[in-house]
Amino acid sequence: MPTSPSPASWLRAGQLGALLLTGAAYWGLAYATPRPQFGQLLGLLAVAGVAYVWLLRTQLPLRWGLGAALLFRLLWLPATPALSDDFYRFRWDGLLVSHGHNPFAETPRQLLAWPPADSATLPMPELRRLLPHLNSPAYFSVYPPVCQALYGAATKAFPTSQTGFLIVVRLALLLADAGAAVLLLWLLPLAGWPARRALAYLLHPLVVVEVVGNVHMEGAVVCLLLLAGALLARRRLRLAAGAFALAVATKLLPLLALPLLARCLSPRRLWQFVGVLTGCLGVLFAPFLSWRLFLHIGLSIGLYFQRFEFNASVFYVLLALGKWLTGYDLVGGLGPLLGAATICLIFLIARRAGRPALSALPHWLLLTFSGYFMLATTVHPWYLVPLVALSCFSRLHYARVWAGLAVLSYSAYRTSAYTESGVLLTLEYGVVLAWAIGEYYLGRWQRPSATTGPWPGGASEPGPGPSPRRAG
Repeated sequence: MPTSPSPASWLRAGQLGALLLTGAAYWGLAYATPRPQFGQLLGLLAVAGVAYVWLLRTQLPLRWGLGAALLFRLLWLPATPALSDDFYRFRWDGLLVSHGHNPFAETPRQLLAWPPADSATLPMPELRRLLPHLNSPAYFSVYPPVCQALYGAATKAFPTSQTGFLIVVRLALLLADAGAAVLLLWLLPLAGWPARRALAYLLHPLVVVEVVGNVHMEGAVVCLLLLAGALLARRRLRLAAGAFALAVATKLLPLLALPLLARCLSPRRLWQFVGVLTGCLGVLFAPFLSWRLFLHIGLSIGLYFQRFEFNASVFYVLLALGKWLTGYDLVGGLGPLLGAATICLIFLIARRAGRPALSALPHWLLLTFSGYFMLATTVHPWYLVPLVALSCFSRLHYARVWAGLAVLSYSAYRTSAYTESGVLLTLEYGVVLAWAIGEYYLGRWQRPSATTGPWPGGASEPGPGPSPRRAG
């Protein structure tokens, strides 16, 4: 008599179907979903999100998950990003760098209105074609040296091909995700967590769509932060500082980790770390170094806190409250005030962490980054990618929920006026807040790591090797 399929066979068939359905959703997002079509975008992301949750809950085999993560990313390789137009600025900066021009020297409008002395060597026709597509032509570039190096190399390889430029950048980000996968698979068991937790990051729809899909560099930041953690675990302090410098030179966000590192390392080793970090940053920024670099980046950061606003939470609540009480728009003053509050919060979290074991560091870093984004005036969905990676080392899952709901902010692009929906904002942050409160009452905030002791090896910080005395 023929035997009926076992429950395990049905489960594997269901998982395979969910993976195929997710792949189809990503194909639709990559090639058939303009950004203004919010309903279609939300539907496809909902399919990918529901499949993601079900696959993790049904213990998708690790090999299947890793293979699917790779294939999902390869789907986007020749696509033109439809959900973000930042890549036009990436290519603009790459054209300048590949022709030896400092991308921090002028705004795009200034460069074309008052061509610099070396304009004869610049591809001015191509720059003029790009200008109408830039979303910030009146602002100076804010992309640090590692980004500029990648954009310059991609443009050098394909000076006139947008598709070629995107493929090079995507291949670099694919390598970064591959590196993150290897590091997660090594670090998670070292910290007491199962290796399959890596799939929570590698298969998360926001990570797939925003890193390889929309070519945002947060994926490289995740890889470099994990590399720094791995080198700290191997007691390679100087190399860890070098990897951390590369992360900072990709996005400035990792600088927020310094107060936690100060609590984790002994004073002597902290000074060594900061010294190597400072030296490496000096080398990385040297090709662009000038008084204009600091002035223009400072101006851009100032404008970020004073004028930019998107998908914010606490900021929008205070803004509405201030307007109700005073009748004035307080955006210019609230931004710097919240920036100061963020600095205080970061140090309070570091103090609350005490002297954490290295295995607990990702948990506290998750809280640090979360506090920063909760007080920020601008939270684009891709900003949350590092939170998803850090959540793999924590019992807290609110970051994955937040990253999933952040796609609701794309509703602002339904029209050219870029109008945000108060209802969807309330839904997004209401669910995230409720989820975080629920995890607090379940006690998940009280246990930062699955490991029962300090980082394997017996030391609470990296040292020169086993020693009967405290390292450092």
